[in-house]
Amino acid sequence: MTQDELKTLVGQAAVKYVVKGEIVGVGTGSTVNKFIDALAAIKNDIKGAVSSSVASTERLKALGIPVFDANEVSSLSVYIDGADEIDHAGYMVKGGGAALTREKIVASLSKQFVCIADESKLVKTLGAFPLPVEVIPMAATRIAALFAAKGGVAKLRMKDGLPLVTDNGQHILDVTGLQISNPLAFESEVNQWPGVITVGVFAHQKAQVCLLGTSSGVKTLEF
Repeated sequence: MTQDELKTLVGQAAVKYVVKGEIVGVGTGSTVNKFIDALAAIKNDIKGAVSSSVASTERLKALGIPVFDANEVSSLSVYIDGADEIDHAGYMVKGGGAALTREKIVASLSKQFVCIADESKLVKTLGAFPLPVEVIPMAATRIAALFAAKGGVAKLRMKDGLPLVTDNGQHILDVTGLQISNPLAFESEVNQWPGVITVGVFAHQKAQVCLLGTSSGVKTLEF
């Protein structure tokens, strides 16, 4: 199977975690797009969605699925999103699509986080994928220096020759060269650095379930 076919499989498998009559939390990215497409088939069975990005909101609305602001809901039964990496404890690195801050907000509203990914995303230790960190622009150089002290190399994410601007009006640093052996402690530390909006380690908002696309079908991991 191609990677695209695996993404379609897990996107379709995630629909069974959607609770009828409720609002579902929806993430961002190419795998989530497959879930959104599958969600359209049951759109009359749900109230709508809370989305983690402008891109996902536009896709949901185009398919006729109502989108609610996060401030309009007190809690969600489930949040379904992809990951750039996930380890065997359900800790993740996310933010390849630059939506990490809003993803954490929606995840924090949700009783269950269901991660959908292909088997290439499962790792023993987080750090192989560049770690996204959303930062206030004036702090970028200082934050890069703090990562350098940890052995990491931080580069400003660019788009069309200019620094990428997130949906929140901020910039992204992508950090390579890290081995994140204690995701909970790492996330807590980096979140305290002045100028960090969100670090792309999802340890305090970890996955409870991962639907992993493999060559033999969808494998369900529970944490």
